Amino acid sequence: MATAPRDAGGRFEQSLLIEAPPARVFDCFFDPDALRAWWQTVRSVTTPVPLGVYAIQWQTTPYRDDLLGPLGGTFFGTIIEIRPGQEFQVADASWLPPEGDPLGPMTLHVQCMAEGTGCRLHVRQEGEDMSPRWRRYYVVVSRGWQMSLMALKRFAEAPAHAPTRSPAARPEH
Repeated sequence: MATAPRDAGGRFEQSLLIEAPPARVFDCFFDPDALRAWWQTVRSVTTPVPLGVYAIQWQTTPYRDDLLGPLGGTFFGTIIEIRPGQEFQVADASWLPPEGDPLGPMTLHVQCMAEGTGCRLHVRQEGEDMSPRWRRYYVVVSRGWQMSLMALKRFAEAPAHAPTRSPAARPEH
């Protein structure tokens, strides 16, 4: 697994191989139980359709970063592109920290591509601002993403922990 640079600037990008079908890995970004298990969320509203909401909330951490304050809070944006079971992109995303001003806008792009018997997961999150607070956010979020993606890998590869529903399927009206 690649490591994030010490000064991540305005981007996090990582790719890793997961021994699970791409659709299972994709669903882990939308299933509330899966999100709690691998991303440690306390709440989520994820609607896997164009213009759907993508909102994730974490508990406030007991520790404080010198520039960002306590971590946790809410990440939210709008799904602007989605190919069920394969990829999605969230735009106009922001992080609302437990204290202080929000950071954004940014984008999140997730791809789940078949590779061998598994899935090549590629995650990219980026924004435009290059202020010291913004740059610190990406240093912190890069470490968080690395740990979370390893947890996602373990979760998706465990047969007993498949997502409880298939959110990639659209309901019929």
